[in-house]
Amino acid sequence: MAKKSRTKSQPADAAPGEVGPRQPCPCGSGKRYKACHGAAGGAAPTFVARPFEGMPSECDVIALRELVPAATAPLTLKEGSRKVRLATLLPGAAPAMVRDSGDIWLGLQVQHSYGNPARDLGAVLEAALATEEPGIVGLMSAPGDGCSIQDLITDTELDITVHDGFEYWIDDIPDRDATMEAALEQANGGVMPTTRLTSVEAAYWTNVGTKEHLRWVMPHPEDQLLDALARLHAAGDDSVADGSRFVGMFRAHGLLAPVWDLPLGTGAEVLEGPATAFAAALDDALKGGDLTAAERSARAGLANRQVTIR
Repeated sequence: MAKKSRTKSQPADAAPGEVGPRQPCPCGSGKRYKACHGAAGGAAPTFVARPFEGMPSECDVIALRELVPAATAPLTLKEGSRKVRLATLLPGAAPAMVRDSGDIWLGLQVQHSYGNPARDLGAVLEAALATEEPGIVGLMSAPGDGCSIQDLITDTELDITVHDGFEYWIDDIPDRDATMEAALEQANGGVMPTTRLTSVEAAYWTNVGTKEHLRWVMPHPEDQLLDALARLHAAGDDSVADGSRFVGMFRAHGLLAPVWDLPLGTGAEVLEGPATAFAAALDDALKGGDLTAAERSARAGLANRQVTIR
């Protein structure tokens, strides 16, 4: 995987939850924040480094936003009784939709670039709650200060359903015409088979045609996780299946998502046991002390196999 950002923790001159001037800009440009969105006249005044912190199932939310084609989860509001559905993607990449029933659908895979996607979701949800008129709800400008999505819901854990395609776009429409079906067929053509593992949190198997992957968003602080992964890598204990290969990591919304290549035909089911064993080994590795020379070398190699995707 292509190299990207530094692996150091948030520096002392960054406020909690924000990106420091010397850190990589979260927009993915590869520049330091002070030379990109943090510069005078930059596109946004502040990027929140870990916007979904405190969100139920934070790691899964990040996976749904960045890695999973089609998935949904119901949300429960702190106030009001309207039904809200969180989705990876909505028709036309809409930020939100108010349905004929009055239900609200929220789309995760929307790039507003206002610095805090959790606040963007909160603003879109508030706008949708303010109307019962069916249609698309979006943001035309930065929402400013206000509630993030995690401030508006009561859920402690999300009940996530991974779908084979985007049939959920029309599952509340009893009479479907040919235009709807054609649009759905076209959208489904780009969906890669994806399965969420049940034995561990936020780990997703996917088949991209030429190979299979396991992509696993992890909640641990970056430096500690890199140290632990380096210990396992140096010891040759970083496999999740026969023939698997640990190839690098995505960085997204303040967390890392390690990635394994898998031989074609592996499938998701056989990963459940090895994933549980790997999680236990990782927990032990997280408790380790100073790295050995071999582990430091492994860590440096892993740090160069990170790609910032948001």
